[in-house]
Amino acid sequence: MRPRFRLAVVGVGRAGMLHARNAAGHVPGAELACVVDPDAEAAARAGAELEVPAFQDLGQALSGAGFDGVVITAPTFAHAELAQLAARAGKHVLCEKPMALTVEECTSMVAAAQAAGTVLQVGFVRRCQPEFVEAKRRIAAGEIGAPMVVKSLTRGPGLPPPWAQDLQRSNGMLAEVNSHDFDCARWLAGSEIERVYTETANFKGRELGVSAPGFYDNAVVSLRFSSGAIGAIDGTCPAGYGYDARVEVLGTEGLLVVGQARSLPVLEVRSRGVGEAPTYASWPERFEPGYREELGAFVRAALEGSPPVASGADGLAAVAAVRAANRSWLEGRPVALAEELVAP
Repeated sequence: MRPRFRLAVVGVGRAGMLHARNAAGHVPGAELACVVDPDAEAAARAGAELEVPAFQDLGQALSGAGFDGVVITAPTFAHAELAQLAARAGKHVLCEKPMALTVEECTSMVAAAQAAGTVLQVGFVRRCQPEFVEAKRRIAAGEIGAPMVVKSLTRGPGLPPPWAQDLQRSNGMLAEVNSHDFDCARWLAGSEIERVYTETANFKGRELGVSAPGFYDNAVVSLRFSSGAIGAIDGTCPAGYGYDARVEVLGTEGLLVVGQARSLPVLEVRSRGVGEAPTYASWPERFEPGYREELGAFVRAALEGSPPVASGADGLAAVAAVRAANRSWLEGRPVALAEELVAP
């Protein structure tokens, strides 16, 4: 009988606890070995709930607990250092999106995993969510012909944490919320994003007390793919009415729509579901099966040597697109991804 794959979860916020609880009881072959968080009280609370040791940094955990893989759900600015530390210790890594702050950090993470011979998977959960997987299958089978237009949106109900409001520490909403859209659009189009143009707006930040320079709570990004397809991403956070994630792919032979809640001539939704149709209150609810399959896919990739569902190269591509999109609105012009990939 194959031994269980033991996991350390670094970061015990909402995403970390979701992964930790899944590892503790919802993913075949996985076992939660420990939790890590610099907040001693939060770490202890999580450890007590899940009945595992709690540590305040990954170095302590590497010395004090035995495990095979690390799930990184710490703030984005800590991802690169944590992933490289884990790889040097011979641990497989599942890193939540966005992969890192810069293309250079992503490259260093990929290199560390390659040198160690370990798996590096990026947390693009839509690649594991059943309806998105089915959409990809149909597109790959040619059922709607060649993708011509890909539209993807994500709207989060609440304000991001203070560190994520700062462009220097997070790359803003386009990274923290819409990384999923950049990856999903690229994945479903089956083509690299070649150029972007972004418009942003800030409607709610000031009244909610956000003072970080460059903060925006709405963004629309136009996309051009190397295949010739075009697309759009839109994001809002906070949206207020609930968590909303949808994708539309128009092909030469048909249309695919993923994530429609209900078909109505006119639809009004307010205050997380108060209105004419229910919505999802949060992303853990919307993508519950996807997160469990994502962790299961990571375990299988580590144990079987199969490719991860979302690689370091996929994570790097999304970070490059996000940074090009931010450069676009900051400089008021379309930006080719090649500019970001060769930038110092």
